[in-house]
Amino acid sequence: MAIVEQPKEFEEKVIHIDRVSRVVKGGRRFRFRATVVVGDGKGRVGVGVGKGSEVMTAIAKAVSRAKRQMITVPLKEHTIPHEIQVRFSGAQVLLKPASAGTGVIAGGAVRNVVEVAGIRDLLTKSLGSSNKVNNAYATVMALSQLKAAPVKASKKAAEKVAA
Repeated sequence: MAIVEQPKEFEEKVIHIDRVSRVVKGGRRFRFRATVVVGDGKGRVGVGVGKGSEVMTAIAKAVSRAKRQMITVPLKEHTIPHEIQVRFSGAQVLLKPASAGTGVIAGGAVRNVVEVAGIRDLLTKSLGSSNKVNNAYATVMALSQLKAAPVKASKKAAEKVAA
């Protein structure tokens, strides 16, 4: 009997894995911290950080935390509806909508978050800190503060409502 894998509901990307240590009487104890971004490619995205004694447990914890903290991003075609700049801790992120075919012009953690969210055309600039965790959280914060573009009604529809 063949094993059939079901397609995953969410795409997971590991942004960064750190080895962190604490000093105890016998020496150092090492743990791992994983930063993961999870998204469905259709406007939902979340970032999570998890720690564990092994890399795989840290990633699993980060994925579960990211799924709990998911947000929905208002998309306008395959970009964002308007420009936004957000500061989270020391990281500052600027996101600008781009015309179709531009692609994602971003680096590091910002690119991972935006691509998993399903945004295909975007201009970004990371100002301030280069900390990947803070940049990822700043990007998610910026995406959560976006307001959906108002839908323009035709003149005929406006006249019907007025009548």
